[in-house]
Amino acid sequence: MKAVNAEQLFGTATGSAQKDWNKDEEGKAGLLHIAALSFSKLSDGLLNPKLVLSWLLTALGAPAYIIGFLVPIREAGALLPQAVLARFIERLEMRRWVWVSGAVGQGLSALLIALAALAFEGVTAGWVICGLLACLAVSRAACSVSYKDILGKTVGQTRRGAVTGLAGSLAAAGVFCFALLMVGGVMKDEHAVIGAVGLAGALWLTSAATLAQLPEQPSSTESEADTEGVWSILRRDRNLRRFIAVRGMLVSTALAPPYLVILAGQSEGTGLGQLGALLVASSAASFLSSYIWGRMADSSSRRVLAVVGFLGAVSLSAAVFAGVSGYAEGRFVIPVILFALMLAYHGVRQARSTYLVDIAPEEQRAAYAAAANVVIGTILLLAGAMGGALSWIGPYGALVGFAVMSAAGGLLALGLKTP
Repeated sequence: MKAVNAEQLFGTATGSAQKDWNKDEEGKAGLLHIAALSFSKLSDGLLNPKLVLSWLLTALGAPAYIIGFLVPIREAGALLPQAVLARFIERLEMRRWVWVSGAVGQGLSALLIALAALAFEGVTAGWVICGLLACLAVSRAACSVSYKDILGKTVGQTRRGAVTGLAGSLAAAGVFCFALLMVGGVMKDEHAVIGAVGLAGALWLTSAATLAQLPEQPSSTESEADTEGVWSILRRDRNLRRFIAVRGMLVSTALAPPYLVILAGQSEGTGLGQLGALLVASSAASFLSSYIWGRMADSSSRRVLAVVGFLGAVSLSAAVFAGVSGYAEGRFVIPVILFALMLAYHGVRQARSTYLVDIAPEEQRAAYAAAANVVIGTILLLAGAMGGALSWIGPYGALVGFAVMSAAGGLLALGLKTP
């Protein structure tokens, strides 16, 4: 019965991997992808550096300047190593083991972060956790640069978005429950959050064991990617450069939420109220949007990128209007705007992944992913470094800038080639 259900869900694979590939194998692959990705995404939510780790370091007494390093370390560390990793991956026949190793690395790093939070306080806790987060980020880079290639080999093009979207929805439901526990006051101190971080580590190890069972066809190790580097691909592929520009503009949907929290004027000392509210908005938006965006991305990921760019711009413009007009003082105004922005953010994540898999040549998916991620990692690193300088502008100036970026990303997306 399981094989029949999986067959109905996923059909057959496409491309060169279709050789000796049958419906039962792709069905099993699809289910394993959903399970492993659900565990991994849930772990991401439980150990969110922007929210969860920031609150935890605050509770441990770490200074603000150390807490400010968390997001740049996590984001840039997960992206910048990918140029080197891509060349290594494309010399391997069985590439799922790179993802499995990365998941193990993330799991062990998360468990060590939980132990460090129990053992240290203040500055020591801050630096130790930042160092472990860097290890986690590099492990995540291995997962990120290898996953699109693995997905492309084992799941057909018209079903990839549905697989990743369903996994996102399942993970979001778990994060939503976690957020409700904080908002409801069940989680009252750092020990409950430390437990959640430890759970994230265990789930990453479970995801590694799950994807290790994936039925993967051997990849060719003799391809154009062996002689062509990441920067050569960037110079040659104009559409890839445009896609990177779109993705660079749409990072505004990820950078803007803290300014909405500031605009809402929430302040509860430890920041637990802010953490819970933001997680509720993010996880609810992810739960409702991931599967829908996945289906739409299967139809036209280029169109999804344009739509979410405009949605982000409208949401941020509404936030500015609500602030200057006084409507932001309403109880539900900023949460609704934040939900819309998170809807756009999760749409960006879904569509960018699907589009990149679709436009990349089969044997160069890892190199294309690395090329895009290295540039975006640099953009995020620069944005993190300039965060302190931008604070003098205030929330309105930052939100206007992010709205312009999001709208520009939507317009640029309209000019992307159809895969």
